[in-house]
Amino acid sequence: MDLSPREAEDALAVVQMMMDKTRRAISNTGAYIFLIIWGFVWLFGFSANHFLTGETVGYSWMVLDILGGALSVVMGIRLGKKFRRTSINKTGKNIGYFWLLLFVYCGILLLVVNPVDMKTGAMIIVLFVMIGWIAMGLLLSTTSIWWGLAITALALVGYYLLPGIFYLWMAALGGGGMIALGFYIRSRW
Repeated sequence: MDLSPREAEDALAVVQMMMDKTRRAISNTGAYIFLIIWGFVWLFGFSANHFLTGETVGYSWMVLDILGGALSVVMGIRLGKKFRRTSINKTGKNIGYFWLLLFVYCGILLLVVNPVDMKTGAMIIVLFVMIGWIAMGLLLSTTSIWWGLAITALALVGYYLLPGIFYLWMAALGGGGMIALGFYIRSRW
């Protein structure tokens, strides 16, 4: 099938229009809120890793994870009520189950592998989160895949090349990157 240049331009315009509509739909659902919540969890959690020692770090992450999880559940329920369509509510629940199962399997892997240090354990968790992020991008918005790949690359740079400041690196670029993307989606999409 041969397309004229005009027909090709029209087809590309339709594709671009659908991408714009998808971005607006994602922004309007409030999905960006979860990036902001978990961006702050990472920001404060990885900062705790850098500045605190011993059990205090573990307790800090535990409190932050509980707060982030509780806020995510509350926001998910509130947003679910805003969108009454069954398909959206089912998709939202499936996304929640996906993340829950991903973290369960990450926990199992950490138990099996038993990382030699906290930094390696943190890197495994970061990789699992980025796998989830990229999977969500494949399903919802391919644009966000690039952010996931960028954070993965930056995490690897910090882990291998900047081990002395890895936690600060992840606080600023991982947590800060999620917060920035959340606000970007809210304001630009």
